[in-house]
Amino acid sequence: MRFRGHRIVKTAIAVLLTALICEWIGWPSVFAVITAIVTLEPTVSDSIKKGIVRFPASAIGSFYAVLFMYLFGNSPLTYTLATTLTIISCYKLKLYDGLLVATITAVAMIEVIYDDYLLSFFIRLGTTTIGLSVSTLVNLLIFPPDFMTEIERNLQNAYKHIGHTLFSMSKGNPSSVEKQMGKLNVSISKTEELIRYEISDAKYLKLEETKLHSLEQAEKRLEQLRFIQYHLTNLQPIHLDETNFSSENKQTIYDALEGLANFITGNSKDMPFHHGEKLQAIMDMYWTNAFHHEAAKRTGLPQELVFLYELISIFYLVEHLTMGHEAQFHR
Repeated sequence: MRFRGHRIVKTAIAVLLTALICEWIGWPSVFAVITAIVTLEPTVSDSIKKGIVRFPASAIGSFYAVLFMYLFGNSPLTYTLATTLTIISCYKLKLYDGLLVATITAVAMIEVIYDDYLLSFFIRLGTTTIGLSVSTLVNLLIFPPDFMTEIERNLQNAYKHIGHTLFSMSKGNPSSVEKQMGKLNVSISKTEELIRYEISDAKYLKLEETKLHSLEQAEKRLEQLRFIQYHLTNLQPIHLDETNFSSENKQTIYDALEGLANFITGNSKDMPFHHGEKLQAIMDMYWTNAFHHEAAKRTGLPQELVFLYELISIFYLVEHLTMGHEAQFHR
């Protein structure tokens, strides 16, 4: 079960366990606790992957701290050289995810190194190992990452933003269209990220068959939403009032936009198939009569045909999407 603030609870537990283990062994807790905090990633997979990077990075920072403390003592030069060479080494070795921890380690260790430099170095590696291990286990065992509820919510939001975008188009409001498209893009990007999180953790959390099926369905729905996003993006620069459609055809298109928008947002329960059929009839007429010869002379299609094609494609995709997932999108 997940709840608001679960990350705070997991962090507190990781810090407590890490500090208790270090106290029991007799090692300083501060470095282990810092490592535990920064290693508690949104997913178990990221905790493990970044932990593997942060361990050698921390070892590099510890090495430079010990080396320059031995050579120059606790001096400004020691801080400068330890910091600079730690950053350069991490960049050269492409240990980017461990750069911050390594630099903090190098600077903070200078204050706690006394006589036994070699022992200080190995104790630092030990505390790093404790912090990494505890945070990863806590992430795996306590409130394991579960993003399905959030994925579902984002899919619903993306679908509604599509409806609001179409409604804005039906009202001829470009600024509102742009605003809704921005919200749609954010929802889709966030959903892609959450699905990636869920997939990356599947091999560690052994997801139930029901959840795996839900994840697979979410990926399919997201793919359909991406296609609709693509067609909306192509529609966005075309302003219907500036096209050569007849007044009657423009009204038909406006009605189609509004009808589809009402269906997607839940204001209408019935899929407006008849609008799609009317749009197809207009497209057939323009293709075979008005624009056929003109289009042959152009490098690109007239914007009227582009508009009709994109809108009909959206009708088709919404129909396909809701036929398989009507329960999810219309609750």
